[in-house]
Amino acid sequence: MGKTISFKRPDGQSVNGYLAEPAKGASAPGMVVIQEWWGLNDQISGVADKLAAAGYRALVPDLYRGKVALEANEAEHLMTNLNFGDAAGQDVRGAVQYLKASGSAKVGVTGFCMGGALTLLAAVNVPEADAAVVWYGYPPLEYVDASKIKVPLMAHWAKGDVPFPIAKVDELEKKLRAAKLRFEFHRYDAKHAFANETADSKNLPIIKYDPAAAKLAWSRTVEFLGKHLK
Repeated sequence: MGKTISFKRPDGQSVNGYLAEPAKGASAPGMVVIQEWWGLNDQISGVADKLAAAGYRALVPDLYRGKVALEANEAEHLMTNLNFGDAAGQDVRGAVQYLKASGSAKVGVTGFCMGGALTLLAAVNVPEADAAVVWYGYPPLEYVDASKIKVPLMAHWAKGDVPFPIAKVDELEKKLRAAKLRFEFHRYDAKHAFANETADSKNLPIIKYDPAAAKLAWSRTVEFLGKHLK
């Protein structure tokens, strides 16, 4: 359904990405999809395909430059070596700019796990973005300058999240509320990565696919994006 494309970052470097387009093509609104710590694998390109089926041009920037992890230790190594500021301010911003320059009037950003953290950073650092949906991930909260977030924001959190504890989500919520932002937080009785249908195959006790929570979060996301991007 999708294809590999190349786009330019604001600094002029080229980045590859996976682009899935809906039937109505380049005039449709856009979504930049940010990978989990595993990399640009079939699961995350599948999320882009699903967004394309919902009517969006979905672009997944290849933050790891072709590397994909199968095991948690490899994923941790790749994530640790990723410059988050560069990924959000250059790769993700370049992807948003590419979708806008090639036909989308409005473009949102969404991401999962590590990508959720990068989505929050993009909400702060990518002025061209029009909406953001975070899935169970946040950066160190001192990097979230709430005064710079101008986009409508939705976030999905897991109450049983070990990598991203829910107590910190409460702190983040206070921070966003103090800045008088428009945002919606949803909390689910689930574990980390509850929307990743391949989570159980990783054999990690801290992640678990939860089809009911995933379905509810997805329907909320599609409704939110329709309101703000279409």
